[in-house]
Amino acid sequence: DAQTVCRDLLPHSEESQGEGIEPAESLWTSFADGRVRLRIDNSCPQTPITVHQMFKESLEKYGSLNALASKRNGKWEKITFSEYYCLSRKVAKSFLKLGLERFHSVAILGFNSPEWFISAVGAVFAGGIVTGIYTTNSPEACYYMVHDSKTDIMVVENQKQLDKIMQIWNRLPHLKAVVLYKDSIAERHPNLYTMEEFLELGGDVSDSTLDDIINSQKPNQCCVLIYTSGTTGKPKGAMLSHDNITWTSAHCSRAGGMQPAEVQQESIVSYLPLSHVAAQMYDLWTGIKWGEQVYFAEPDALKGSLINTLKEVQPTSHMGVPRVWEKIMEKLQDASAQSGFMKKKMLSWAMSLSLEKHLMGSNSSGLQQLWTRLADYLVLAKIRNALGLSSCQKHFSGAAPLNTETLDFFLGLNITLYEAYGMSETTGPHCLSGPYVYRQHSCGKPPPGCRVKLVDKDAEGNGEICFWGRTVFMGYLNMEDRTKETFDEEGWLHSGDLGKLDKDGFLYVTGRIKDLIITAGGENVPPIPIEDAVKKELPIVSNAMVIGDKKKFLSMLLTLKSVLDPDTSDPTDILTEQARDFCQRSGSKATRVSEIVATRDQAIYRAIQEGIDRVNSTATNRVHCIQKWIVLPRDFSISGGELGPTMKLKRLAVLEKYRNEVDSFYKE
Repeated sequence: DAQTVCRDLLPHSEESQGEGIEPAESLWTSFADGRVRLRIDNSCPQTPITVHQMFKESLEKYGSLNALASKRNGKWEKITFSEYYCLSRKVAKSFLKLGLERFHSVAILGFNSPEWFISAVGAVFAGGIVTGIYTTNSPEACYYMVHDSKTDIMVVENQKQLDKIMQIWNRLPHLKAVVLYKDSIAERHPNLYTMEEFLELGGDVSDSTLDDIINSQKPNQCCVLIYTSGTTGKPKGAMLSHDNITWTSAHCSRAGGMQPAEVQQESIVSYLPLSHVAAQMYDLWTGIKWGEQVYFAEPDALKGSLINTLKEVQPTSHMGVPRVWEKIMEKLQDASAQSGFMKKKMLSWAMSLSLEKHLMGSNSSGLQQLWTRLADYLVLAKIRNALGLSSCQKHFSGAAPLNTETLDFFLGLNITLYEAYGMSETTGPHCLSGPYVYRQHSCGKPPPGCRVKLVDKDAEGNGEICFWGRTVFMGYLNMEDRTKETFDEEGWLHSGDLGKLDKDGFLYVTGRIKDLIITAGGENVPPIPIEDAVKKELPIVSNAMVIGDKKKFLSMLLTLKSVLDPDTSDPTDILTEQARDFCQRSGSKATRVSEIVATRDQAIYRAIQEGIDRVNSTATNRVHCIQKWIVLPRDFSISGGELGPTMKLKRLAVLEKYRNEVDSFYKE
């Protein structure tokens, strides 16, 4: 391995870097117009191509197939790959007309839609860089990204998003125009266009002008910026090259079992934020590479409408972040809690057979297999159908680790969740599970051409995960120091995550180095296994967070499962069916979170303490035991600031927000 690395570090001749790439010496850059040396070697010798070359190749194969489908007035409207390509060129010409400069950004602020995709592809064709912005961002957060990326043109969904930009436009010297794609313009403003007006602007830009720009693009130049939500400090703009996008779309998706349309046209539902690397890669770029049909969900997908879209579309492949899979699980557990005795019994019988089949592998008897098939046919298939997943062959989860309860629940429905692992800085997935690469609790292996190593390993074999391959990003825009910190001398990318590898090369992610709790006594405690164990023991608990960094002992913040407000997705005070079930079994009549917290409901507090005692009894040592805990009055949420845009727990924000509660644990 060391030899390959050394060989990779020798300056390459121009040929080995692919057609027409101007040789770059460095593996990283922090300039938008910088070039990098690509990590091409014998394990990934494929010739690098640009996004436009990838689209042209797909156009020849898939031109007449449907590419994008969106709902207008209750009916699916579809466009083909040929129309998609033509629209992307049209958009590119209008961007040029409005003065988009080379390596300046087009920032897109809105929910997933054909306009999002076409604006993104058009921005790249026109020689710009596409920058997605989270729809939940405040005006100030938008200002930072738009300013940092030298955004020339913004494409925004509706009046709500436009209002944010109107508040900051006068502080943005580069911003030349804003395009509104869903609402009509309420109040005219210079350089503000509707999508229809915008599409007409580039009419007099010639094909040859656009083609000259397209042909000047090189695979080792930047075309996408992904802002990492950065749990600390300012968001960092991760620069992705054409090669990052095109290579990853081709090879990582195949490793996960995605099929090219000549074998089977995959259909997927696009609903996760496209400003996040996972959805942008899975929905947009891989969709072009393999000729997939992408259906756009409604903007309130995560508030409950997703299942209706899944039922209509019946996708062949579906990706969710852990919180999405957990929500589906909670919904089913609620429905089951409300159903009659026989139905409950049938479901638990069928699910236990299915789970056993998956955990046992091929060691079960012929009779057992027959029962399992019968259970699947009579019970589980109907549930998968009700979820809109009856045609779904691949179910992926990424962005954060799944807990055992969720994995086992879906195995009980005969659904295997394939975990992927990576980061914005590896263009999304660097390790994947799929139909042919699967081991429980692992996030799979790196695809051919990608490598993983662990550094600074402890006695158990846990070390920091480092990456090498064509997925590895160019660097952070305008942040040379942060970029240098991320790479070591040899050019390996350091993830900041802890993990271990088994003898077959499967990777298991065990936590973030930053999240690792180091107690006052110097003991290392990874919090996630303890938190998962508590949630498994106590089905009333929604979030559990271990505290104990620089402290004498561990304590824990708990929140209870409550019904979400259908309009805002914010947690309400009403306990879920499953939580109320737990209350009844524990001897309490409570139906609201506030009743339990205000009165410190004796039955519930006793049941929670017993659950925590059970978790403590299995702890590695005394240090890993939870000594004190508190139930918070409201569950964590994005709007409350405890969760990030992909539902990841923001530990520092939680510590800050509940500082008084935490301090009370450690008062002498």
